[in-house]
Amino acid sequence: MRTIAIINQKGGCGKTTTSINLAACLARMGHKCLLVDMDPQGHCAVGLAVPEEQIERTIYDALIEECDGKVASISEIVWQIASDFDLAPSNIQLAAFEQVFAGRKGREMRLARALDAVRDRYSWCIIDCPPSVGLLTFNALQACDEVIVPVETGFFSLHGLTRMLESLEVMREQCNKDIRIRVLPTQYDTRTRLAREVLAELRSKFRDYLTQSTINFNTKLKEAASFGQPITEYDPGSRGYKDFVNLARELMGHRPVEVATPGDQPLSRPAELVQRARQLQQLASVQFGRLAMSAAPPQPAAAQAVAEPQPASAAAGPDDEARAAARDHATQRKIERFYGVKQIGNELVFAARFENAREVYVAGDFNNWSTVATPMRPGEHKGEWRAALTLKPGRYRYRLVVDGRWVTDPENSYVESNQFGELNNVVEVQ
Repeated sequence: MRTIAIINQKGGCGKTTTSINLAACLARMGHKCLLVDMDPQGHCAVGLAVPEEQIERTIYDALIEECDGKVASISEIVWQIASDFDLAPSNIQLAAFEQVFAGRKGREMRLARALDAVRDRYSWCIIDCPPSVGLLTFNALQACDEVIVPVETGFFSLHGLTRMLESLEVMREQCNKDIRIRVLPTQYDTRTRLAREVLAELRSKFRDYLTQSTINFNTKLKEAASFGQPITEYDPGSRGYKDFVNLARELMGHRPVEVATPGDQPLSRPAELVQRARQLQQLASVQFGRLAMSAAPPQPAAAQAVAEPQPASAAAGPDDEARAAARDHATQRKIERFYGVKQIGNELVFAARFENAREVYVAGDFNNWSTVATPMRPGEHKGEWRAALTLKPGRYRYRLVVDGRWVTDPENSYVESNQFGELNNVVEVQ
């Protein structure tokens, strides 16, 4: 499990926004992610619409010892926010942690020990820290592998960054760990001269720390928080979503993706919808490790393999029949090798490649989203899976279920968001 702490002793710099949306983007990319709220204000739960009155156990219960009360494990306190995205919430009770553990041996290792128990369950852990450098933040440092310092592109943030980095360096030495520290510019408004100058100063003085990614000022991020949703769910076509996808890709060692962003001129509603669809398509294709493709729905195979017209005066001889047979054979081989979904005659054929899968199913509108009704059969080659259905003409949404896990078909670029903040594939049957 790779653990990242989001730390800055200055408030209002976007720590919680970064924590929520980075975790959501990592989960959207198929990585099991745990978000740990170490801020007694409990804003992660607020930003994800977790009802405060229903939170019975928090991260505090996973940090205490038996002499302090009933101890809980991380797995007992988490809330499932979305597929592959869990939250360990906090509340004001966490503010008593420093007083309760004052003078106790090993007090700075409580979070690390709690996370060790779930290390095999998650690929990523994001820790949202309080706006102070105390015992809670020191616990996060002991538990993490990396630190991200969100910095608002304003004068006061720039002024305090040097001291913040000095404090982190001292704490890193005390932890005796090789923790990588990154500085993330946030709330960057390219329209203002001050923001541009601050970003240039960051690049000049803190080049060794600065991330390639920048979180631009985007009202959609604030709207998403007010609705209790991550940006992946609220508006996956927005600039804010693109910025956090780029941050997630950078952390995974991939290059950023350039996605067209809205211009200064207001768009009509139809033009805005088309633009957002194109942005979503580009980002979805990049998440699946593919190049950006057209958002047009896939055409049936019958329309793709149209025979070349022959002159009316030409008589069909033996050579013509041989060439026709060769073309039919080549076409059949292409059909056999494809991955994705195609309409072949009256059948809709699904083909996928999952090297190490034990079982694969297709679930969608056509089988009431059943995870066991439509199994895919192993193909001739290892890792190939196929299924064929006869469906009435219409538009169908579907996903794949690989060893019990929901997966978006990576070979079908025709997608749309669902109510869970994930992507459904779409196919149109003629």
